[in-house]
Amino acid sequence: MEVVEDVVIVGAGIAGLATSLGLHRLGIKSLVLESSESLRVAGFALATWANAWRALDALGIGESLRQQHKLIHGFAATSAVTGQPGAQISFKADGKGRGHEFRCAKRNLLLEALAKELPSGTIRHSSKVVSIQESGYLKVIHLVDGTVIKTKVLVGCDGVNSVTAKWLGFKKPAFTGRSAIRGCANLKDSHGFDPEFLMYLCKGFRSGFIPCDDTTIYWFFTYWTSSQEKDMEQSSANMKQFVLENLGNVPERIRNIVEATELDHFLSTPLRYRHPWEVLWGNISKGNVCVAGDALHPMTPDLGQGGCSALEDGVALARCLGEALVGKSGIETEEKEKEEYKRIEMALKKYAKERRWRSFDLITTGYTVGAIQQGSGTITRLLRDVVLMKFLGWLLLKKADFDCGKLSIT
Repeated sequence: MEVVEDVVIVGAGIAGLATSLGLHRLGIKSLVLESSESLRVAGFALATWANAWRALDALGIGESLRQQHKLIHGFAATSAVTGQPGAQISFKADGKGRGHEFRCAKRNLLLEALAKELPSGTIRHSSKVVSIQESGYLKVIHLVDGTVIKTKVLVGCDGVNSVTAKWLGFKKPAFTGRSAIRGCANLKDSHGFDPEFLMYLCKGFRSGFIPCDDTTIYWFFTYWTSSQEKDMEQSSANMKQFVLENLGNVPERIRNIVEATELDHFLSTPLRYRHPWEVLWGNISKGNVCVAGDALHPMTPDLGQGGCSALEDGVALARCLGEALVGKSGIETEEKEKEEYKRIEMALKKYAKERRWRSFDLITTGYTVGAIQQGSGTITRLLRDVVLMKFLGWLLLKKADFDCGKLSIT
Protein backbone atom coordinates (compact mmCIF):
# COMPACT_ATOMS: atom_id res chain seq x y z
CA MET A 1 0.00 0.00 0.00
CA GLU A 2 1.32 3.44 -0.93
CA VAL A 3 2.02 5.71 2.06
CA VAL A 4 1.50 9.44 1.49
CA GLU A 5 2.65 11.97 4.07
CA ASP A 6 0.70 15.19 4.59
CA VAL A 7 3.81 17.34 5.05
CA VAL A 8 7.48 16.46 4.55
CA ILE A 9 10.10 18.91 5.79
CA VAL A 10 13.66 18.52 4.52
CA GLY A 11 16.16 19.54 7.19
CA ALA A 12 16.04 19.42 11.01
CA GLY A 13 17.66 22.80 11.55
CA ILE A 14 16.01 25.80 13.17
CA ALA A 15 13.55 26.50 10.35
CA GLY A 16 12.64 22.85 9.83
CA LEU A 17 11.99 22.09 13.50
CA ALA A 18 10.15 25.39 14.06
CA THR A 19 7.85 24.64 11.12
CA SER A 20 7.23 21.09 12.31
CA LEU A 21 6.49 22.23 15.86
CA GLY A 22 4.18 24.97 14.61
CA LEU A 23 2.24 22.43 12.57
CA HIS A 24 2.14 20.06 15.55
CA ARG A 25 0.64 22.79 17.73
CA LEU A 26 -2.11 23.10 15.11
CA GLY A 27 -2.71 19.34 15.05
CA ILE A 28 -0.97 18.70 11.72
CA LYS A 29 1.47 15.81 11.43
CA SER A 30 4.75 16.22 9.57
CA LEU A 31 7.82 14.14 8.78
CA VAL A 32 11.23 15.81 9.10
CA LEU A 33 14.04 14.32 7.02
CA GLU A 34 17.53 15.05 8.35
CA SER A 35 20.67 13.99 6.48
CA SER A 36 22.90 13.81 9.58
CA GLU A 37 22.82 11.11 12.26
CA SER A 38 21.85 13.59 15.00
CA LEU A 39 20.76 17.18 15.47
CA ARG A 40 23.10 19.66 13.79
CA VAL A 41 24.55 21.97 16.43
CA ALA A 42 27.52 23.44 14.52
CA GLY A 43 27.96 27.13 15.26
CA PHE A 44 27.73 26.81 19.07
CA ALA A 45 25.29 29.68 19.70
CA LEU A 46 23.28 32.41 18.03
CA ALA A 47 21.98 35.86 18.78
CA THR A 48 18.29 35.75 19.64
CA TRP A 49 16.73 39.18 19.33
CA ALA A 50 13.21 40.21 20.37
CA ASN A 51 11.67 38.97 17.11
CA ALA A 52 13.08 35.48 17.79
CA TRP A 53 11.59 35.43 21.30
CA ARG A 54 8.19 36.38 19.92
CA ALA A 55 8.42 33.40 17.56
CA LEU A 56 9.60 31.09 20.35
CA ASP A 57 6.69 32.22 22.51
CA ALA A 58 4.30 31.51 19.64
CA LEU A 59 5.77 27.99 19.48
CA GLY A 60 5.40 27.55 23.24
CA ILE A 61 9.06 27.11 24.25
CA GLY A 62 10.17 30.66 25.04
CA GLU A 63 9.98 30.46 28.83
CA SER A 64 12.04 27.29 29.20
CA LEU A 65 14.82 28.74 27.03
CA ARG A 66 14.80 32.07 28.88
CA GLN A 67 15.69 30.29 32.09
CA GLN A 68 18.83 28.82 30.50
CA HIS A 69 20.23 32.01 28.97
CA LYS A 70 21.31 35.32 30.44
CA LEU A 71 19.33 38.44 29.54
CA ILE A 72 21.69 40.89 27.81
CA HIS A 73 21.29 44.48 28.98
CA GLY A 74 22.97 46.41 26.19
CA PHE A 75 25.19 46.68 23.15
CA ALA A 76 28.50 48.50 22.77
CA ALA A 77 30.58 48.90 19.60
CA THR A 78 34.22 50.01 19.87
CA SER A 79 36.88 50.80 17.30
CA ALA A 80 39.62 48.17 17.50
CA VAL A 81 41.90 50.65 15.70
CA THR A 82 41.67 53.64 18.04
CA GLY A 83 40.01 52.02 21.04
CA GLN A 84 37.38 54.76 20.99
CA PRO A 85 33.79 53.78 21.87
CA GLY A 86 31.11 54.13 19.23
CA ALA A 87 27.50 52.96 19.34
CA GLN A 88 26.21 52.20 22.82
CA ILE A 89 22.61 51.36 23.52
CA SER A 90 20.67 49.97 26.45
CA PHE A 91 18.19 47.11 26.00
CA LYS A 92 16.56 47.84 29.36
CA ALA A 93 13.04 49.24 29.57
CA ASP A 94 12.88 53.01 29.23
CA GLY A 95 10.57 55.41 31.06
CA LYS A 96 7.69 54.28 28.86
CA GLY A 97 8.22 50.64 29.78
CA ARG A 98 9.66 49.64 26.42
CA GLY A 99 12.63 47.29 26.45
CA HIS A 100 14.39 45.00 23.99
CA GLU A 101 14.80 41.31 24.81
CA PHE A 102 18.12 39.87 23.68
CA ARG A 103 19.90 36.69 24.68
CA CYS A 104 22.63 34.52 23.21
CA ALA A 105 21.10 31.04 22.88
CA LYS A 106 23.17 27.88 22.75
CA ARG A 107 22.31 26.17 19.49
CA ASN A 108 22.08 22.69 20.98
CA LEU A 109 19.65 23.84 23.68
CA LEU A 110 17.47 25.62 21.10
CA LEU A 111 17.30 22.62 18.76
CA GLU A 112 16.71 20.20 21.63
CA ALA A 113 13.88 22.40 22.96
CA LEU A 114 12.21 22.36 19.54
CA ALA A 115 12.77 18.64 18.96
CA LYS A 116 11.60 17.36 22.35
CA GLU A 117 8.15 18.91 21.83
CA LEU A 118 7.60 16.87 18.66
CA PRO A 119 5.92 13.45 18.67
CA SER A 120 8.24 10.44 18.61
CA GLY A 121 9.20 9.47 15.07
CA THR A 122 8.74 12.95 13.61
CA ILE A 123 12.45 13.33 12.84
CA ARG A 124 14.05 10.73 10.61
CA HIS A 125 17.85 10.95 10.70
CA SER A 126 20.34 9.72 8.07
CA SER A 127 17.81 10.64 5.38
CA LYS A 128 19.52 12.64 2.66
CA VAL A 129 17.32 13.84 -0.21
CA VAL A 130 18.89 13.51 -3.65
CA SER A 131 16.04 14.35 -6.00
CA ILE A 132 12.42 15.52 -6.24
CA GLN A 133 9.85 14.44 -8.80
CA GLU A 134 6.19 15.12 -9.47
CA SER A 135 3.38 12.58 -9.48
CA GLY A 136 0.00 14.18 -10.04
CA TYR A 137 -0.77 16.34 -7.02
CA LEU A 138 2.04 14.77 -5.00
CA LYS A 139 5.77 15.25 -4.78
CA VAL A 140 8.01 12.19 -4.84
CA ILE A 141 11.16 12.42 -2.73
CA HIS A 142 14.10 10.10 -3.42
CA LEU A 143 16.60 9.49 -0.61
CA VAL A 144 20.21 8.45 -1.01
CA ASP A 145 19.46 5.01 0.50
CA GLY A 146 16.85 4.32 -2.19
CA THR A 147 13.80 5.14 -0.08
CA VAL A 148 10.94 6.87 -1.90
CA ILE A 149 8.47 9.08 -0.03
CA LYS A 150 5.37 10.80 -1.42
CA THR A 151 3.91 13.94 0.14
CA LYS A 152 1.14 16.47 -0.28
CA VAL A 153 3.40 19.33 0.87
CA LEU A 154 7.17 19.62 0.58
CA VAL A 155 9.03 22.21 2.64
CA GLY A 156 12.74 22.70 1.99
CA CYS A 157 14.67 23.76 5.10
CA ASP A 158 17.84 22.13 3.84
CA GLY A 159 20.28 25.02 4.15
CA VAL A 160 22.52 26.87 1.73
CA ASN A 161 22.99 23.80 -0.48
CA SER A 162 19.27 23.14 -0.63
CA VAL A 163 18.05 20.51 -3.11
CA THR A 164 14.57 22.01 -2.76
CA ALA A 165 15.74 25.55 -3.56
CA LYS A 166 17.50 24.23 -6.66
CA TRP A 167 14.28 22.47 -7.73
CA LEU A 168 12.45 25.79 -7.37
CA GLY A 169 15.00 27.47 -9.64
CA PHE A 170 17.21 29.29 -7.14
CA LYS A 171 20.91 29.54 -7.88
CA LYS A 172 23.61 28.45 -5.46
CA PRO A 173 24.23 31.18 -2.82
CA ALA A 174 27.08 33.55 -3.66
CA PHE A 175 30.31 33.84 -1.68
CA THR A 176 30.76 37.29 -0.14
CA GLY A 177 34.55 37.13 -0.05
CA ARG A 178 34.40 37.00 3.76
CA SER A 179 34.56 34.16 6.27
CA ALA A 180 33.75 33.79 9.94
CA ILE A 181 35.56 32.00 12.73
CA ARG A 182 33.20 31.18 15.59
CA GLY A 183 34.12 29.97 19.04
CA CYS A 184 32.65 29.24 22.44
CA ALA A 185 34.62 29.54 25.67
CA ASN A 186 33.29 27.20 28.37
CA LEU A 187 34.91 28.22 31.63
CA LYS A 188 35.00 26.35 34.93
CA ASP A 189 34.25 29.48 36.93
CA SER A 190 32.28 32.66 36.28
CA HIS A 191 33.69 34.72 33.41
CA GLY A 192 32.91 37.98 35.23
CA PHE A 193 31.59 39.76 32.14
CA ASP A 194 28.60 42.05 32.41
CA PRO A 195 25.52 40.92 30.43
CA GLU A 196 26.48 43.00 27.40
CA PHE A 197 27.02 42.41 23.67
CA LEU A 198 30.51 43.74 22.88
CA MET A 199 31.55 44.38 19.27
CA TYR A 200 34.92 45.54 17.96
CA LEU A 201 35.39 46.99 14.46
CA CYS A 202 38.77 47.01 12.78
CA LYS A 203 40.07 47.57 9.25
CA GLY A 204 39.09 44.37 7.47
CA PHE A 205 38.02 42.56 10.66
CA ARG A 206 35.02 42.46 13.01
CA SER A 207 34.60 40.58 16.29
CA GLY A 208 31.88 40.16 18.88
CA PHE A 209 31.57 38.63 22.35
CA ILE A 210 28.28 37.70 24.07
CA PRO A 211 27.72 35.82 27.36
CA CYS A 212 25.29 32.89 27.10
CA ASP A 213 25.25 32.24 30.85
CA ASP A 214 27.57 32.76 33.82
CA THR A 215 30.35 30.47 32.53
CA THR A 216 29.96 30.50 28.73
CA ILE A 217 30.84 33.22 26.22
CA TYR A 218 30.13 32.89 22.51
CA TRP A 219 32.30 34.90 20.15
CA PHE A 220 32.77 35.45 16.41
CA PHE A 221 35.45 36.93 14.17
CA THR A 222 34.77 37.83 10.52
CA TYR A 223 37.40 38.69 7.92
CA TRP A 224 38.11 39.02 4.21
CA THR A 225 39.36 35.68 2.89
CA SER A 226 42.60 35.21 0.93
CA SER A 227 44.16 32.00 -0.40
CA GLN A 228 46.57 32.00 2.54
CA GLU A 229 43.71 32.24 5.02
CA LYS A 230 41.84 29.39 3.34
CA ASP A 231 44.79 27.15 4.25
CA MET A 232 44.70 28.51 7.81
CA GLU A 233 41.07 27.43 8.19
CA GLN A 234 42.08 23.74 8.14
CA SER A 235 43.76 23.99 11.56
CA SER A 236 42.06 25.06 14.79
CA ALA A 237 45.43 26.05 16.26
CA ASN A 238 46.14 28.27 13.26
CA MET A 239 42.66 29.79 13.46
CA LYS A 240 43.22 30.63 17.10
CA GLN A 241 46.54 32.28 16.35
CA PHE A 242 45.04 34.19 13.42
CA VAL A 243 42.25 35.63 15.59
CA LEU A 244 44.63 36.63 18.38
CA GLU A 245 46.95 38.37 15.91
CA ASN A 246 44.15 40.37 14.29
CA LEU A 247 41.83 41.35 17.13
CA GLY A 248 43.35 44.82 17.17
CA ASN A 249 43.19 47.23 20.09
CA VAL A 250 40.90 45.31 22.45
CA PRO A 251 41.00 44.80 26.24
CA GLU A 252 43.16 41.98 27.58
CA ARG A 253 40.13 40.16 28.99
CA ILE A 254 38.77 39.84 25.43
CA ARG A 255 42.01 38.18 24.31
CA ASN A 256 41.80 35.90 27.33
CA ILE A 257 38.41 34.60 26.16
CA VAL A 258 39.89 33.53 22.81
CA GLU A 259 42.89 32.02 24.62
CA ALA A 260 40.54 30.05 26.89
CA THR A 261 38.56 28.58 23.99
CA GLU A 262 39.39 24.90 23.45
CA LEU A 263 40.61 23.98 19.96
CA ASP A 264 37.60 21.74 19.31
CA HIS A 265 35.40 24.80 19.85
CA PHE A 266 36.66 26.66 16.79
CA LEU A 267 34.68 26.63 13.56
CA SER A 268 35.38 28.44 10.28
CA THR A 269 32.74 28.95 7.59
CA PRO A 270 32.60 31.01 4.38
CA LEU A 271 29.91 33.70 4.45
CA ARG A 272 27.38 33.20 1.67
CA TYR A 273 24.20 35.02 0.77
CA ARG A 274 21.43 34.85 -1.78
CA HIS A 275 21.36 37.74 -4.18
CA PRO A 276 18.42 39.83 -2.88
CA TRP A 277 16.86 40.21 -6.33
CA GLU A 278 16.53 36.42 -6.49
CA VAL A 279 14.38 36.49 -3.36
CA LEU A 280 12.38 39.37 -4.78
CA TRP A 281 11.65 37.73 -8.13
CA GLY A 282 12.27 34.02 -7.57
CA ASN A 283 9.90 31.18 -6.68
CA ILE A 284 9.75 31.00 -2.90
CA SER A 285 6.90 28.59 -3.53
CA LYS A 286 5.70 26.64 -6.53
CA GLY A 287 2.59 24.49 -6.34
CA ASN A 288 2.87 22.48 -3.12
CA VAL A 289 6.61 23.15 -2.58
CA CYS A 290 8.33 26.01 -0.71
CA VAL A 291 11.56 26.86 1.10
CA ALA A 292 12.34 28.43 4.48
CA GLY A 293 15.38 29.35 6.58
CA ASP A 294 18.78 29.32 4.88
CA ALA A 295 17.28 27.51 1.91
CA LEU A 296 15.30 30.71 1.28
CA HIS A 297 17.40 33.58 2.61
CA PRO A 298 21.04 32.73 3.37
CA MET A 299 22.48 36.00 4.69
CA THR A 300 25.63 37.35 6.27
CA PRO A 301 25.66 37.37 10.09
CA ASP A 302 26.13 41.13 10.41
CA LEU A 303 22.63 41.72 11.81
CA GLY A 304 22.50 38.49 13.82
CA GLN A 305 19.18 37.68 12.16
CA GLY A 306 19.80 34.36 10.36
CA GLY A 307 18.42 32.09 13.07
CA CYS A 308 15.84 34.66 14.19
CA SER A 309 14.32 34.96 10.73
CA ALA A 310 14.29 31.15 10.40
CA LEU A 311 12.08 31.02 13.51
CA GLU A 312 9.83 33.67 11.96
CA ASP A 313 9.59 31.52 8.81
CA GLY A 314 8.52 28.50 10.85
CA VAL A 315 5.66 30.30 12.59
CA ALA A 316 4.43 32.04 9.43
CA LEU A 317 4.59 28.87 7.34
CA ALA A 318 2.82 26.71 9.94
CA ARG A 319 0.08 29.31 10.26
CA CYS A 320 -0.47 29.54 6.49
CA LEU A 321 -0.50 25.75 6.05
CA GLY A 322 -2.80 25.40 9.03
CA GLU A 323 -5.39 27.55 7.28
CA ALA A 324 -5.29 25.14 4.34
CA LEU A 325 -5.15 21.81 6.15
CA VAL A 326 -6.81 22.02 9.57
CA GLY A 327 -10.25 20.37 9.56
CA LYS A 328 -10.15 19.61 5.84
CA SER A 329 -9.72 15.82 5.96
CA GLY A 330 -12.26 13.43 4.48
CA ILE A 331 -12.75 10.82 1.80
CA GLU A 332 -10.21 11.51 -0.93
CA THR A 333 -11.48 11.62 -4.48
CA GLU A 334 -9.73 13.12 -7.46
CA GLU A 335 -11.82 16.26 -7.09
CA LYS A 336 -11.02 16.48 -3.36
CA GLU A 337 -7.30 16.03 -4.09
CA LYS A 338 -7.43 18.84 -6.61
CA GLU A 339 -9.21 21.15 -4.15
CA GLU A 340 -6.67 20.33 -1.43
CA TYR A 341 -3.77 20.98 -3.81
CA LYS A 342 -5.22 24.39 -4.67
CA ARG A 343 -5.64 25.26 -0.98
CA ILE A 344 -2.04 24.28 -0.30
CA GLU A 345 -0.80 26.23 -3.31
CA MET A 346 -2.63 29.37 -2.17
CA ALA A 347 -1.39 28.92 1.41
CA LEU A 348 2.22 28.71 0.25
CA LYS A 349 1.76 31.74 -1.99
CA LYS A 350 0.48 33.63 1.04
CA TYR A 351 3.53 32.54 3.04
CA ALA A 352 5.86 33.59 0.18
CA LYS A 353 4.22 37.01 -0.01
CA GLU A 354 4.53 37.44 3.74
CA ARG A 355 8.22 36.52 3.84
CA ARG A 356 9.55 37.94 0.55
CA TRP A 357 10.15 41.56 1.55
CA ARG A 358 11.30 40.69 5.05
CA SER A 359 13.92 38.33 3.58
CA PHE A 360 14.95 40.90 0.95
CA ASP A 361 15.39 43.57 3.63
CA LEU A 362 17.51 41.43 5.96
CA ILE A 363 19.77 40.09 3.20
CA THR A 364 20.36 43.54 1.69
CA THR A 365 20.90 45.38 4.96
CA GLY A 366 23.14 42.67 6.41
CA TYR A 367 25.37 42.57 3.33
CA THR A 368 25.67 46.37 3.24
CA VAL A 369 26.45 46.68 6.94
CA GLY A 370 29.07 43.93 6.72
CA ALA A 371 30.81 45.52 3.74
CA ILE A 372 30.98 48.88 5.55
CA GLN A 373 32.09 47.38 8.86
CA GLN A 374 35.03 45.57 7.32
CA GLY A 375 35.89 48.00 4.54
CA SER A 376 39.44 49.29 4.19
CA GLY A 377 38.90 52.12 1.68
CA THR A 378 38.77 55.79 2.63
CA ILE A 379 35.02 56.15 2.07
CA THR A 380 34.05 52.93 3.84
CA ARG A 381 36.33 53.80 6.77
CA LEU A 382 34.57 57.16 7.03
CA LEU A 383 31.15 55.51 6.90
CA ARG A 384 32.19 52.94 9.52
CA ASP A 385 33.96 55.23 11.99
CA VAL A 386 31.75 58.32 11.69
CA VAL A 387 28.30 57.10 10.67
CA LEU A 388 27.81 53.37 11.30
CA MET A 389 29.58 53.32 14.66
CA LYS A 390 26.97 55.75 15.99
CA PHE A 391 23.88 54.13 14.50
CA LEU A 392 24.71 50.42 14.53
CA GLY A 393 22.86 49.67 17.77
CA TRP A 394 19.76 51.49 16.54
CA LEU A 395 19.88 49.58 13.24
CA LEU A 396 20.16 46.19 14.97
CA LEU A 397 17.16 46.98 17.15
CA LYS A 398 15.14 48.29 14.21
CA LYS A 399 15.51 44.97 12.35
CA ALA A 400 14.62 43.06 15.53
CA ASP A 401 11.45 45.11 16.01
CA PHE A 402 9.32 42.64 14.07
CA ASP A 403 6.47 40.36 15.09
CA CYS A 404 5.79 37.22 13.04
CA GLY A 405 2.41 36.87 14.74
CA LYS A 406 0.71 34.01 16.55
CA LEU A 407 -0.04 30.48 15.39
CA SER A 408 -3.80 30.97 15.64
CA ILE A 409 -5.75 30.52 12.41
CA THR A 410 -9.11 31.87 11.34
